[in-house]
Amino acid sequence: MAVLIPFEVPTGNDKTLLVWELSSGPTAEDLQHSLFTVFSQFGLLYSVRVFPNAVVAGPGFYAIIKFYSARDAHRAQEACDRKQLFQKSPVKVRLGTRHKAVQDNTLALNSSKCQELANYYFGFNGWSKRIIKLQDLSNLEESGNEDIVAPLQKQSLKFFCALEVVLPSYECRSTGVGIAEKPLDKPEEESGKIAVVHRPCEEVTDARTEEELQDLIQVSYFSWKQCGQAEEECLSDFSFEEEEFKPELD
Repeated sequence: MAVLIPFEVPTGNDKTLLVWELSSGPTAEDLQHSLFTVFSQFGLLYSVRVFPNAVVAGPGFYAIIKFYSARDAHRAQEACDRKQLFQKSPVKVRLGTRHKAVQDNTLALNSSKCQELANYYFGFNGWSKRIIKLQDLSNLEESGNEDIVAPLQKQSLKFFCALEVVLPSYECRSTGVGIAEKPLDKPEEESGKIAVVHRPCEEVTDARTEEELQDLIQVSYFSWKQCGQAEEECLSDFSFEEEEFKPELD
């Protein structure tokens, strides 16, 4: 049966494992490495996070492990629960169960995570990408407010990019758009020379017209402050994980 793996931060309980009764001997970094080695055998991992036990639970650690695939998480839970794995005593492994009503917000993966996910499922040479359009949006918001912008206000670079991803083995291609921003913390020290390199593919097919790309820009453009607020809200949900998934005392 086919499994859908979205290119977004995994948030479902069925993709999250709680591992506890980890020994207090190794450091948290050593435990994180050992856990990654064991659980990555069942599928690609998004994250492995290790935390010290609460004081009332005694010395030791517990961990929260996130998979991209719920099926991989289930396989790992069944295979590793009550097994010694890399320590002398067995560990307990359970699928995550939130005790609070927390709404999951969708958060897109960053570039490195996207490439890691694509390489894992399609193979290193199983996919490719090309830039269709790259446009500087840095001055769009400031162009109508030049009289009220403070001289020392922080500036930023903002670019629109239209990208095409190709899966040659499946004869499939898909286009997408996005906006990226880079703050300039110290504009007074900048040289004023900024280079952006764009090497378009020579074999361009299914290229979009300037009119179509302009429509994409108009539809996709939004305030970066709103995006930042949405991301902070989503991350604030994750900040409760340690409380929600803490193991209960037997």
